Amino acid sequence: MKKVLLTIALLAGTLILHAQNFTLTSNSIGGQATKTQEFNGFGCTGENLSPQLAWKNAPEGTKSYAITIYDPDAPTGSGWWHWVVFDIPANVNELAAGASNVTKGLLPNGAIESLTNYGKPGYGGPCPPQGHGIHTYMITVHALKTDKLGIDASANPALAGYYINSQTIEKASIVMYYERD
Repeated sequence: MKKVLLTIALLAGTLILHAQNFTLTSNSIGGQATKTQEFNGFGCTGENLSPQLAWKNAPEGTKSYAITIYDPDAPTGSGWWHWVVFDIPANVNELAAGASNVTKGLLPNGAIESLTNYGKPGYGGPCPPQGHGIHTYMITVHALKTDKLGIDASANPALAGYYINSQTIEKASIVMYYERD
């Protein structure tokens, strides 16, 4: 009987710990990006709509969030940064689809979108070179131990990444793939 109770207690403890993992989800993307997320430029003709993202179970001590989208398969030698947004307040746990579109006013007050590898701030969707194969897009939410990173929209992706990584408590990611014919 003691063995059964101990097993049940360990199982319950494991489920509680597992259920509280920092988690990122999206109801606008699955495993594949679509024309909705695809960039509009560089030969691509997509809608360039940033995906809906939601996260839960942030770690203790979270004071703000950052979101990045990165393509390690880009033929640059250093990958490609598609979205870098930070200083998202700690009381926010979701960004609506299209949040990067400044005319819609969907980003939380105080959030900053810095430069991407497209050379401008804001979301720049997938646009792999034709015939280059399937590209991987790592979408990551970072729980940060500071409320402000102290950089602005002119920060390049490497600098923003440095600041984000230096303040990250925990992160959660999802992956989407895209291939351009």
